[in-house]
Amino acid sequence: MTLFKRQDDLLDLGSRFFLAAIFALSGLSKITNYEGSGQYMEAMGIPAMLLPLAIMTEIFGSLLIILGYKTKIVAFLLAGFCIVSAILFHAQLGDQNQFIHFFKNVAMTGGFLALCAKGAGGFSLDSKMKQA
Repeated sequence: MTLFKRQDDLLDLGSRFFLAAIFALSGLSKITNYEGSGQYMEAMGIPAMLLPLAIMTEIFGSLLIILGYKTKIVAFLLAGFCIVSAILFHAQLGDQNQFIHFFKNVAMTGGFLALCAKGAGGFSLDSKMKQA
């Protein structure tokens, strides 16, 4: 393994970690504030019964991305999750806070689509499974 390949693999691992960290933290936050999260969803017109699905998507999706397992599929699904979340929860673009959240989701969508196109890199379960 060349030095540049190793550096690229470390950058891939770091980018997966940083891209996924927000989902892990968001999922854990929803668990610790379950009632409030459900009320927020209801206020936005989304049934609170979907909250467990959102939590599982955020926590398990982030773990799979960090581990680099089924990366292209999970990244594609999380890109969709980001866009849907932006539209459902942050579409009031006249409110600067919502504007920032909306485009944060758009930026994360771009990161996930890039990950979907490129794959997880060498330091990943996907890479290890190819070698086996």
